[in-house]
Amino acid sequence: MSQIDLIEVPTTLSESLQGVVESHRVDAALHWLANHPPHVIADELARMDAVEAGVAFRLLDKDLALAVFEELEPVDQQQILQGLRDQSFRELVEGMAPDDRARMLREAPAKVAKKALAGLSPRERRMTAALLGYPEGSVGRYMSPEVVAIPGTLTVADALRTVRLKGGNAETVYTLPVVDAGRRLQGIVELRELVLTGPDTMVADLVVTEPAFVRATDSAEKAARLMRETNDINLPVVDSEDRLVGLLTIDDAVEVIEAADSEDVAKQAGSAPWEGHYMAAGVFQLARYRALWLMLLLVAATLTVSVTGFFEATLEQAAQLALFIPLLIGAGGNAGAQAATACVRAVAVGEVRGGDLFKVIWRECRVGLVLGTMLAVVGVIIGGLFVGPRVAVVVGVTLVLICAWAATIGGTMPLLAKRLRIDPAVVSAPMVTTLVDATGLIIYFTTAKLVLGI
Repeated sequence: MSQIDLIEVPTTLSESLQGVVESHRVDAALHWLANHPPHVIADELARMDAVEAGVAFRLLDKDLALAVFEELEPVDQQQILQGLRDQSFRELVEGMAPDDRARMLREAPAKVAKKALAGLSPRERRMTAALLGYPEGSVGRYMSPEVVAIPGTLTVADALRTVRLKGGNAETVYTLPVVDAGRRLQGIVELRELVLTGPDTMVADLVVTEPAFVRATDSAEKAARLMRETNDINLPVVDSEDRLVGLLTIDDAVEVIEAADSEDVAKQAGSAPWEGHYMAAGVFQLARYRALWLMLLLVAATLTVSVTGFFEATLEQAAQLALFIPLLIGAGGNAGAQAATACVRAVAVGEVRGGDLFKVIWRECRVGLVLGTMLAVVGVIIGGLFVGPRVAVVVGVTLVLICAWAATIGGTMPLLAKRLRIDPAVVSAPMVTTLVDATGLIIYFTTAKLVLGI
């Protein structure tokens, strides 16, 4: 608190928290924090450097601090924790939901993780350690182990009493797994059904006996996308023997999908994904994440130079061909990037599977031919105006061929990558574009030699 002078200066809600903190106005900062919800406060803290964020976080009361802390990304949580005293540190980590705590600790430095686990109560430590024991990226790392499970032999009245007794420690009670004596999942019942049904009705009469569920070792991303397909707000998670171990809640599923999509977008753009808020990332940090891919693409682009050198004699005989190289490789690269983006997205959401390879090839080839024909009409008109009909024909034919080839390559490479157990997003649009540039020039010069007889 010593970093801020106690000066009473009013603030408007449109002013940013960072601006208030930088101007050393305690009362204004308290007013701002009191009038914004946790997710907005968390976003503001993520935009600030570690010192400013720590100062602002210490102004929060205990309950609001916990709500804000759980809204932060793990990298931002670690910054906050490193600036807290031991007692505040322990209280904050103890109050977190087990799944949120495990998510933060698995990405934290060993020193922070050790300190956090040491300060937990035995019960919280056991739950957290159990979650961290599941494979990286599995749904077991994201599920909530604090679940109210009820036997099917209860009446609705007894089930509601169980919910009231145990629900305070659970993250959610909207979906209630129904289990047998061995805690094996038999089905689910919604709290709404219990509330709207007579008290003497048996729970077994209300159970959905074949609910969607996943195993704790399954991919968290697949589980999250399954929830989106089934419109469930909670998804039961079981072990290898079908015993209930937790629930994947909708808020965690949304975070999983957001993280997966962010990673795919970064890779498709030819960049490595980064952690934390974009506005808080440094210039050199962002450059470092992008540099490797750009260097790889630069090396790959030497193929284009090599192809141009190989057909140098052709260019000398028809120098006008050089005028249309940017147009052709640009059209082909864009067509390939569009196909690659569409296919990566289709693979990610499960619309396309590995067995659909030849269907995708046939579909994208036809799409490319249609696009190429449309562009060829424009290309022939432009070529006829500038260089005459013969070269215009070369440009038109090349546009048809290069678009069909580019769309086929762009649609095929993500599926081939998946078969080779490579992330389809790694076969990004820039990589497809670079490959199409080189092969497109081969198509162009080969067509020119055949049509012009050179």
